[in-house]
Amino acid sequence: MTAFQSSGPTWIDIAARYIGEREIKGPKHNSKILEWWEKMKAPYRDDETAWCGAFVGGVLVEAGLPAYPKGAGARNWLEYGTPLSQPAVGCIVVFWRGSKSGWSGHVGFVVGKDQAGNLMVLGGNQGDMVSIKPFGKDRILGYRWPSIAPVASRYVLPVLRSDGRLSTDEA
Repeated sequence: MTAFQSSGPTWIDIAARYIGEREIKGPKHNSKILEWWEKMKAPYRDDETAWCGAFVGGVLVEAGLPAYPKGAGARNWLEYGTPLSQPAVGCIVVFWRGSKSGWSGHVGFVVGKDQAGNLMVLGGNQGDMVSIKPFGKDRILGYRWPSIAPVASRYVLPVLRSDGRLSTDEA
């Protein structure tokens, strides 16, 4: 994939700086992921626990926005901020994982769409790293916007290049 050029909002500029940040296999843990857990006031001290929500929260805190007080679980983000009826550049998107009615999920930031219309999501723990991956719209549970940020007005999603392989590895 070509280098991603962010066009804001601020938290997307910050999130984009972490593309390539990855888990460390074995007993050592990535200090940045541990820092995101701390910013979320979560009890985890490793980079093996699913950390997509910690990435979203850590980036929002770094941008001067509040982290979600209910915790870093992906589906918890469905109650954060303001709901949106459609995706906007920079919005938080929550997906189901495993089963739609289950508890597991995935969360990241919408940064565009690919040539097939799939959402391009900048997220943590996507293949054990921060990356931009295409996601099918059939897995979406909701879109959210930080309440204290200016209202989303960027509903025209830029088209980003993708290999077309939908993400299935967010654990």
